[in-house]
Amino acid sequence: MSAPRYDVLAIGNAIVDVMSPCADDLIEELGMARGGMTLIDTARAHELYDAMGPAREVSGGSAANTLAGLSALGLQCAFIGQVAQDQLGEVFAHDIRAVGIDFDTPARVADASTGRCLIFVSPDGQRTMNTYLGASQFLPAAALDDATVASAAVLYLEGYLWDPEEPRAAMKKAIAAARNAGRKVAFTLSDAFVISRHGDDFRALIEAGQIDILFANAAELAALTGEDDFEAGLAALAPSVPVLVVTRSEHGAVAVSGGARVEVAAEPVDAVVDTTGAGDLFAAGFLAGHVRGASLQQSLAMGAVAAGEIISHYGARPEADLKALMAQRFG
Repeated sequence: MSAPRYDVLAIGNAIVDVMSPCADDLIEELGMARGGMTLIDTARAHELYDAMGPAREVSGGSAANTLAGLSALGLQCAFIGQVAQDQLGEVFAHDIRAVGIDFDTPARVADASTGRCLIFVSPDGQRTMNTYLGASQFLPAAALDDATVASAAVLYLEGYLWDPEEPRAAMKKAIAAARNAGRKVAFTLSDAFVISRHGDDFRALIEAGQIDILFANAAELAALTGEDDFEAGLAALAPSVPVLVVTRSEHGAVAVSGGARVEVAAEPVDAVVDTTGAGDLFAAGFLAGHVRGASLQQSLAMGAVAAGEIISHYGARPEADLKALMAQRFG
């Protein structure tokens, strides 16, 4: 097997996050699902944007956030995702390339605009996300080059993008290319609502041995396994996945691989400002350790450090020096 050109190549939604702090009663007034992620159409996007206070715009998207963390940790990364030929598309492309990630997917020239996620951040840092997928849901399989996918040590896939038909086909093509090349496939379940729609697909991928590393949170684990008890869910899923990583918010995280189980506590922070991207950066820290041959314990701890950094400020992209944080923590 040839040496990989990239450490991680990810396929995901190309989205610009629009974030604004809000009072708890606004969440209820607008009929949003507090702490969840809801797909919205153009009309709802305009309604919610009009209700927002002063906002910050920063490139986001779950898999792209993970790559930003990986790049900050010194890994070579590439991203495949669909933007439109518009201002937000230019913002997204500039931001992801500016942090050293290769991004060559041509912009779509059509009626759908670049995707955006309207994020309402409650006083306790909880984020309520409303996502207009826009152009990202039209990522075609033709945008993938099998040789590029095969050149990455790890293919990382975002569960959110499994929902639309075109990118689902693209990701299936990418899985085949990665496995044919003997590369690893990592998958993040993204949200319980995605599992409610496509859980059978995900379970089939797992049972067929198509996923090497699976990321979930406690709610997603319950949704995928049908087990409300955390330990029962872990026991049901772990034997089917070579590496299973499950985050538990303030209760830390658990990883199981080859029968070995490790746990870490949540990294202490002065204040939880915004939980947007916590899972994404946890995956970045873990994958950085995993790709470099770190132990399961250290990889999990690296995930906790990266997640701790991201929840200490607004936005889902790192602001502190992640390399320095890791050096302080691990030497």
